[in-house]
Amino acid sequence: MHDDLIARARTWQAEDPDPETRDELAKLIDAGDLTELSARFSGTLQFGTAGLRGELGAGPMRMNRSVVIRAAAGLAAYLKNHGHGTGTVVIGYDARHKSADFAHDTAAVMTGAGLTAVVLPRPLPTPVLAFAVRHLGAVAGVEVTASHNPPRDNGYKVYLGDGSQIVPPADAEIAAEIQAVTTLHDVPRPDTGWETLDDTVLEAYLARTDAVLAPGSPRTARTVYTAMHGVGRDTLLAAFARAGFPTPALVAEQADPDPDFPTVAFPNPEEPGAMDLAFAKARETDPDLIIANDPDADRCAAAVKDNGAWRMLRGDEVGSLLAAHLVRRGATGVFAESIVSSSLLGRIAEQAGLPYEETLTGFKWIARVDGLRYGYEEALGYCVDPDGVRDKDGITAALLITELASVLKEEGRTLLDLLDDLAVEHGLHATDQLAVRVQDLSVIARAMRKLREHPPAELAGLPVTKAEDLTQGTDRLPPTDGLRYTLTGARVIVRPSGTEPKLKCYLELVVPVADHTALPAARATAAGLLTAIKHDLSAAAGI
Repeated sequence: MHDDLIARARTWQAEDPDPETRDELAKLIDAGDLTELSARFSGTLQFGTAGLRGELGAGPMRMNRSVVIRAAAGLAAYLKNHGHGTGTVVIGYDARHKSADFAHDTAAVMTGAGLTAVVLPRPLPTPVLAFAVRHLGAVAGVEVTASHNPPRDNGYKVYLGDGSQIVPPADAEIAAEIQAVTTLHDVPRPDTGWETLDDTVLEAYLARTDAVLAPGSPRTARTVYTAMHGVGRDTLLAAFARAGFPTPALVAEQADPDPDFPTVAFPNPEEPGAMDLAFAKARETDPDLIIANDPDADRCAAAVKDNGAWRMLRGDEVGSLLAAHLVRRGATGVFAESIVSSSLLGRIAEQAGLPYEETLTGFKWIARVDGLRYGYEEALGYCVDPDGVRDKDGITAALLITELASVLKEEGRTLLDLLDDLAVEHGLHATDQLAVRVQDLSVIARAMRKLREHPPAELAGLPVTKAEDLTQGTDRLPPTDGLRYTLTGARVIVRPSGTEPKLKCYLELVVPVADHTALPAARATAAGLLTAIKHDLSAAAGI
């Protein structure tokens, strides 16, 4: 076993094109560090519907140039098998460690396989890449990013020619082609032959952002903006300038791309503490709202002043606000969301006489809804221009929420006033989340098994009227690893995260509200019940 492990490590090391990871592996082999070696060689990083994502380092269980070259070769083989052997593949990347290397390796592999590779000119937001796939008529797109994961991670996201992320069975077919790559020596990687694009595609993307806004709408809302050490700043500022909004006040400490994300534990606006610097800037400048992107700018967070203190709006709150704004503007087409997002969207669509769809979690599903006009997911993802970007887009979402804040400002109202109106009209839809981050993935499997074998009969005193195991699929949804409990006036969904080592539980409670004066009591009731549901669910899952 020991000799076999060392032999596999040496074989990998001999093929590794990156001197840094070669040296890293040499040190582990010389030190005889079998624990670390077996962790890195216990399998291969699995290619799934989120593509690849993992910690940077040497070996097949880490993100590195060898793994990326294999992934690119697998994708190229898949494209050739499907009749796209001479098509264009467009490649984008963020500002994380190794992202540019991974993008150029991908371009070399695609060129070597006979495809036409084009690379975006510099680190740019993921939605620019998603736009470029459709705009250039590419057969596929690759974005090198780990989105809002910790600094030590990187990832590889694949889009097919319709501009949306891959779904089954494409992921399994690509994974099989990756497995078939036995040695890197079989993968041609020329030094030249691909094209690095100029700013034409970016300009075309920015030109489309204008279409998100209503002609002649108010553009007066003042914002504070944080790029969270990512790549969003320049694109967002350009989009805001084109739209004629006041220039956002930047959170200077987080404005420049920095792969080490020095001011945050996790570069995700949802994580505790991530917005502290933005709140401090807002206390200085007193804007109408705060806008934040995650590092690859496909997500958008908004924060507002509530009783004198700044607070983040939940993804479901922003999702509902944007929906109400689009309805008021006369939008037509399908409104869609994932099953873990608030059912309020369905109520808004129904009242407006618009079709509504519910999908599995992830924009790879939302973006595929026929006739989509607007889609959102509670994890701060919003698709407001599906004809341009069939994915979540933190830049256009920021424009739309700032337009709404401007419209309300002209009326002497705020985003919170509109949320209150929606609660009175449709009932208070209060959402919360219980997320457990683990070191050991078996903890998640154990919790899911426990809930399957002993489903709760009630939570917070509310009877569970229906318990569904989503691995079976439903008449509307394909199978997925998740559990859904319907309670009297509430809903709970439990699922393992697809991109992080987390078990996620999504809670929603609907409390009828007679009028605006009843809102404080309804909020207190909802808060108490959500806390109790979290407590009971933790006990039921053993977490």
